[in-house]
Amino acid sequence: MRNAFASEITAIAAKDDRIVLLSGDIGNRLFDNFKESFPDRFFNCGVAEANMTGMAAGMAMCGLRPVTYTITPFNTTRCLEQIRVDLCYHNLPVVVVGVGAGLSYSGLGATHHSCEDIALLRSLPNMAVVCPGDAVEVRLALRSAAKHNGPVYLRLGKKNEPVIHKNEPDFEIGKGIVIHEGTDICLLSTGNILPVAVSAGEMLREKGMSTQVVSLHTVKPLDTELLTKVFNSFKIVASVEEHSLIGGLGSSIAEWVVDQPPQNARLIRFGSQDRFLHASGNQENARKIFGLTAQDISEKILDISEKILHDMAR
Repeated sequence: MRNAFASEITAIAAKDDRIVLLSGDIGNRLFDNFKESFPDRFFNCGVAEANMTGMAAGMAMCGLRPVTYTITPFNTTRCLEQIRVDLCYHNLPVVVVGVGAGLSYSGLGATHHSCEDIALLRSLPNMAVVCPGDAVEVRLALRSAAKHNGPVYLRLGKKNEPVIHKNEPDFEIGKGIVIHEGTDICLLSTGNILPVAVSAGEMLREKGMSTQVVSLHTVKPLDTELLTKVFNSFKIVASVEEHSLIGGLGSSIAEWVVDQPPQNARLIRFGSQDRFLHASGNQENARKIFGLTAQDISEKILDISEKILHDMAR
């Protein structure tokens, strides 16, 4: 994802001289092409993320389109006050990019994990929260964010994530993308865990369950039109995210559901539990600990589906 981001922001900057890139002391080689092409539009702000956010705000007030970039917890929780007061309060067109979100940096410990960022940033007025599911969506999301009239949080994975889209789909902030059609179960995935949701969908189809998979890349604003259709069409709807069950996609959907008329579907939420991960290991191992593998997801859904069918037969 980060390579797609670096390539795309260089391409966008070539067409829009208002684009400036601020880095929190990472990505120096990653952005070599950008720096060579636009040496006066790249700023290494050092390990000073709050200051970087304030700089971006000032640049935006002067008519520029700043993009801030660093590891997710450092570009969100460390400078949350500046995002809230400097960016959101003034509704400034700044793109805040968090790389290595969720459990991408699982091997570096809790300081580098980020399972609370969606919850924090979606609570801020004016902030849009966009979590692309693969490198294709990263490019499309960045294009949309660069044109958005307000702050955008762009939540990225790290590297080597599988590409799901063979072609560029229609992309709009606030509108989900249907990856596979289905009639029994709907998986709503956000962010870099999309390949896991796709695999879970395949496992469910092998068990005879017609499964729809949606990349709900925008957590705020939610695609309420799609949600209305989904909750009136399926028996089971599952949210899948590499984020805490508190405050993320699943919580956002649940908040929407309670304000609607009674729905046909049962909502199941998959995400990390309300605890820090103290074990050391790679991202795949961390997902297994939290029950976020394709097998874990498909097995739980099958178990709940059997219970629903049993209750209907009574």
